[in-house]
Amino acid sequence: MLGGGCGDPQEKPLVTWGSGPRSMGLGAAGQPPVTLLPTPNTSGPAEEFDGPWPERSPCVAGIIPVIYYSVLLSLGLPVNLLTTVALARLAARTRKPSYYYLLALTASDIVTQVVIVLLGFLLQGAVLARQVPQAVVRTANILEFAANHASVWIAVLLTVDRYKALCHPLHHRATSSPGRTRQAIAVVLSMALLTGVPFYWWLDVWRDADPPSVLDEVLKWAHCLIVYFIPCSIFLVTNSAIIFRLRKRGWRGLRPRVGKSTAILLGVTSLFTLLWAPRITVMLFHLYVAPVHRDWRVHLALDVANMAAMLNTVVNFGLYCFVSKTFRATVQQVIHSASLPCTPRSRLEGTVVDPVLLKPLGLPRGAEL
Repeated sequence: MLGGGCGDPQEKPLVTWGSGPRSMGLGAAGQPPVTLLPTPNTSGPAEEFDGPWPERSPCVAGIIPVIYYSVLLSLGLPVNLLTTVALARLAARTRKPSYYYLLALTASDIVTQVVIVLLGFLLQGAVLARQVPQAVVRTANILEFAANHASVWIAVLLTVDRYKALCHPLHHRATSSPGRTRQAIAVVLSMALLTGVPFYWWLDVWRDADPPSVLDEVLKWAHCLIVYFIPCSIFLVTNSAIIFRLRKRGWRGLRPRVGKSTAILLGVTSLFTLLWAPRITVMLFHLYVAPVHRDWRVHLALDVANMAAMLNTVVNFGLYCFVSKTFRATVQQVIHSASLPCTPRSRLEGTVVDPVLLKPLGLPRGAEL
């Protein structure tokens, strides 16, 4: 749906009705085509429109996105709820800042799944066929972007915390506490909500009747900077410093011990960087190369990029289980405690009591009252 070459003069379409992706670009399959009215593109020489304008590119993914997001939600939401309970127990037991950050990160992933996948794609796109008031769609944009911003910047807090713990351990011990950790999380969540407000005016290229404007370009760049470029730069700098610190210990003859929290940090940041890279690439391609409406290959690339980005909300559970034996044991305890109310009666009905256990306790030989 991105059409045209970089050097060809292009025309920006005026979309009169759209059934495809909403603010996060999640497209719905099986919807009727849109009517596209050409308007000159100010970035290239004006050309007179000749011949019929091509219809919107077909969604070659078909029903695959609906199946994918349904499976993602049905598996990812229970897994994230289980992760939340397990991390809450670990945070209450150990009072370590890293568990509080991971707990807040999981909560942000749950909000992302509910708002974007459930309400945005499945309910609005696939069930209601995009027949939702535009004010509701734009209001939901605030929650969507706020959830994304909160998720990535909580990961930034985790990165900074691990950097201080490894590179400045004395300062970390003096300043780290559960109260300060909760305050930092509250500040990030508040800032995420505030930074999500401007995205009320985010231009939905499949639905809005206006061509991309300067405001739309500013919002797209703001999204790319807030959710990807700035956080990934921080990840790169801090993770490089952490790895250099560990190698330096090895050069000194000490065994470079990589803790579980550090391994989880490196895994979380690496997965985020890899899974969100396609979405940012397609977004910038749409902004500067061609609009997302004329090339089925870019349509497919956008669908795949959004699938990869939403996959980031469910993969952390597997990472935690792979790295941390403590987390695995806590998950088993949570599952066991959840199944306990259903088992005692059935167990007692089938239990045979050993008569030896019912014998009265007697005095040892040779003992007298």
